[in-house]
Amino acid sequence: MICFSFRRTAVAVMLLAACAALAAPQPPNNQEIERRIDALLRQMTLQEKIGQLVQYNGDTPEAAAQAKAGRVGSLLNATGADRITELQRAAEQSRLKIPLIFGYDVIHGYRTIFPVPLAGAASFDPTLVEQSERVAAKEATAAGVKWTFAPMVDIARDPRWGRIVEGAGEDPYLGSAMAAARVRGFQGTNMADPQSLVACAKHFVGYGAAEGGRDYNSTEIPEDTLREIYLPPFHAAVQAGAGTLMSGFQDLNDVPASANYHTLTEILRKEWHFDGFVVSDYDSIHELVPHGIAADDQQAALQALTAGVEMDMADGLYEKYLAELVQSRKLPMSTVDEAVRRVLRIKFRAGLFERPFYTNAARERSDILTPENRQVARRLAEESLVLLKNDNHLLPLPKNGKRIAVIGPLASDQANQLGSWVGRGQAADVISPLQGIEAQMPQGSVLHARGVDISSLQAQEVSGATGAAPAPTGATGAAAAERENGPATIEGAVQVAQQADVVVMFLGEPAGMTGEASSRAFLDFPGKQEQLLEAVVATGKPVVLVLESGRPLDIRWAAEHVPAIIQAWYPGTEAGNAIADVLFGDASPSGRMPISWPRSVGQIPVYYNHKSTGRPSSNDRWHTGYLDESKEPLFAFGFGLSYTTFSYSNLRVLSPQVTAAGTLRVEATVQNTGQLAGTEVAQLYVHDRVAPRSPRVRELQGFQRVTLQPGESKSVDFTVNAHDLGSFDTNMRWVVPPGTFDVWITPNAAAEGAAGTFQVVAK
Repeated sequence: MICFSFRRTAVAVMLLAACAALAAPQPPNNQEIERRIDALLRQMTLQEKIGQLVQYNGDTPEAAAQAKAGRVGSLLNATGADRITELQRAAEQSRLKIPLIFGYDVIHGYRTIFPVPLAGAASFDPTLVEQSERVAAKEATAAGVKWTFAPMVDIARDPRWGRIVEGAGEDPYLGSAMAAARVRGFQGTNMADPQSLVACAKHFVGYGAAEGGRDYNSTEIPEDTLREIYLPPFHAAVQAGAGTLMSGFQDLNDVPASANYHTLTEILRKEWHFDGFVVSDYDSIHELVPHGIAADDQQAALQALTAGVEMDMADGLYEKYLAELVQSRKLPMSTVDEAVRRVLRIKFRAGLFERPFYTNAARERSDILTPENRQVARRLAEESLVLLKNDNHLLPLPKNGKRIAVIGPLASDQANQLGSWVGRGQAADVISPLQGIEAQMPQGSVLHARGVDISSLQAQEVSGATGAAPAPTGATGAAAAERENGPATIEGAVQVAQQADVVVMFLGEPAGMTGEASSRAFLDFPGKQEQLLEAVVATGKPVVLVLESGRPLDIRWAAEHVPAIIQAWYPGTEAGNAIADVLFGDASPSGRMPISWPRSVGQIPVYYNHKSTGRPSSNDRWHTGYLDESKEPLFAFGFGLSYTTFSYSNLRVLSPQVTAAGTLRVEATVQNTGQLAGTEVAQLYVHDRVAPRSPRVRELQGFQRVTLQPGESKSVDFTVNAHDLGSFDTNMRWVVPPGTFDVWITPNAAAEGAAGTFQVVAK
């Protein structure tokens, strides 16, 4: 059983982590760090202080000179052990020899690419997600990177927003579990370990609630919703020790996130006691001007720093204006000193003063894309796949005696398996779905046709994704495929399907249509993929649809007409092997939906933890809903099938009465009622019947992965602090009101499962 408490971590992983921690240099203790910072501050000129608050692109000819002059505290986008060493040696030639910290977007892997973060959340396996980020940290630091601009922990309820692919979905509990796991994975137990990355939780805060799902757009979030839904994953990241945070692009309740004193100082620093530093998102300080709250760049720099943004990413406004602002007494020197203190504090904790050269070319060769790293990627990809439909037990497929037609533009595509923000991932490293299937089938039993073509490059041009990561090297595209196999046609795909016993189709959206600046008004299949699907289904052959996307798509027709559907997301370097393992039953599908899957865009936003309203569902017309569509999602949050079936029974509330300071204990029996072994994700939901503000119909409070043999049953038990069951009252005070609560242990947010009640009582 793997559960949110992370009580079962592989012994080998723990031993390796312990050995690495012993070998790593230990940073000075906090008291010594503060003493050394004080000493540095007394020596630093104003320009040297400002330099620590500046980050520039390290992939430029000027970077070394900037470092040597002490004009920069951090460089981004510089990678490679030799290049990092060159730049750090330049910093050693500065007057005070303060080391640089090198940042890079290690979002879901450096060279070994893991499933996109939304897919990782679908695993409901924080332990494995943490392990994947340890691999990413090991690879990235081998290449000289010491700071990652991840994890993205924005809650997102709108799949039109392209960056939903980078987070953990719609739920604050799952989001918090994944945020903490990723921070621990990146940073390990010792930030100074040469194999540890400094984490950066982003984008603080509310960026995922962009109006209309349009990236960078305004957000309006009531204070109680901000605190109950959007802030918890950031708080979890801070509690897990995240060294840095990144401010968002958008305005929040009319105040841009990169100049928001309420969130950056009142909440983050005063309430949460965060003592790391905040970096702006790319150019977001300058963007205070078009936001309309700053008249010019100088005012923007003043507003950002005084609100609590210590480091200026890329736009150069701090270097250009802070000295003048101090000299004119518009900006107190104490504010600059506090910002510098926070930056230096993280550099000390990261071990950069003791060990500025933490990698070399030999380590870069040995630690990247190892078989062990790929194996972790394969396991996470397997666990992230979500089986949405499996009529008549079409899956798993037999490996012998059948001819399989593998059809669709993503089947042989390597580049798109990586998703958006691919670090230094290379398409040539990827096992495509076609390759994975062919490797497990007898020679000559696999047929292939693309049917139609879609291209990442074309998608990026349409979406205007200027902030998206560059395509990985070795990318395969439609033009290359046509040279190899001839033009793709629906007619040709139909002919191939007719020759097979079963068809596996790989459809979805190219990776360039997800990520930053990739919002979509419609979520249907790009191009002519829907026509291809309908034509192949019309042959009468049994069809398995494997969806590859960074968000839910509009699959209403497929859900009705296709017998088996798997949501594969973008599985990463080991995509083909993992997909084949699940298709053939070598791995049991165990992924669960981290978001509610809408039937159509007209339902958006649709999410499980909504309010009931005064007129919830009923048999008459006069209730919340639509005249022309169900208000229920196509697939609920937490939904996912297995190749077996499970039952829930005998819920037992072991603490039928708890105080607000007490502990709720609940257990139930989960049984494998099918013919195959499988892994279930048991989920605990709670509902307060009467609260100071309208309560949500259900709220996730725990989950456990349980692997059972046919006929086997196990008791799953959950322990919840009653304090966590509260909500904010009208005065924004957190309260756990006395009264009756409903509790469920279920397979998803919409299922009844095993149900019961308990009472919160006064002391």
